[in-house]
Amino acid sequence: MKNANLGDWIRQNANVIAMYVFLIIVALPFVFPFWWMITSSFKSTNDIFSFPPTLLPDTWKLENYISVFDLQPFMRQFWNSVYTASATTFITLFCASLAGYAFSRLEFRGRNLIFLLIVSAILMPSEVTIIPVFTYMQELDLVNSHIPIILLPVFGSQGVVAAYIMRQYCLGIPTELEEAALLDGLSRWGIYRRIVLPLARPALIAIAILSFLNSWNLFLEPLVLINDPQMFTLPLALRGYVDPYGQPLWGEQLAATTMSVVPVLIIYIFAQRHVVESFAFSGVK
Repeated sequence: MKNANLGDWIRQNANVIAMYVFLIIVALPFVFPFWWMITSSFKSTNDIFSFPPTLLPDTWKLENYISVFDLQPFMRQFWNSVYTASATTFITLFCASLAGYAFSRLEFRGRNLIFLLIVSAILMPSEVTIIPVFTYMQELDLVNSHIPIILLPVFGSQGVVAAYIMRQYCLGIPTELEEAALLDGLSRWGIYRRIVLPLARPALIAIAILSFLNSWNLFLEPLVLINDPQMFTLPLALRGYVDPYGQPLWGEQLAATTMSVVPVLIIYIFAQRHVVESFAFSGVK
């Protein structure tokens, strides 16, 4: 009787089962690198490159994680990434929300042209401007400090994308709400703070996630502007796990990478709905 009920259930849900099987197969190429990274961080170098490769280590080696902290000031470097990415995110949210609201609601001469020029900054890769940026930071005596890597993303392509998302989202907010608020005596600042920001919560969350991830993974600017290991962020720190001959210490590198990636990955998994929602609304005028 149970087998008959099970067979009926499978026939009734055949399409759903087939869809889940298909999605699992498609997801495997994306999930496997993370699985390999995490499990290999507990292996010795010989086990990492053994053939045939194993999905789980034969012996779980915790020494790799201990060596991560012995070879470099990893906790300090982790904190550097946390606070620089957080500071960049908060400044980006403030500037992008103001710019997005201004370009979507305020009428001033040359508004569309100015916005077009700002958006065109996305076309300029950071590799093109890194030399003049270094020269300018050197003149300001900001080399080997965290100020440039906090501010440069805000006024670079990251800030432009954030302002664009915010502008597109604000265009979808009914103007009747602002007109009613103006009739009630609310100022532009009050409208921005009390009406626009609460309604634009999905866009702000998406901007925060994208800005944090971009700053967390920032490599070129810290590489050029920072040379003190105590000031390193995580992308720079991962380069330092090498032996005296310059060869990678694979176990330590994978352990450090796992500790760098997994926390951000978990945050993104729980917040990804807001990112999708914001991109869906950003095209609605």
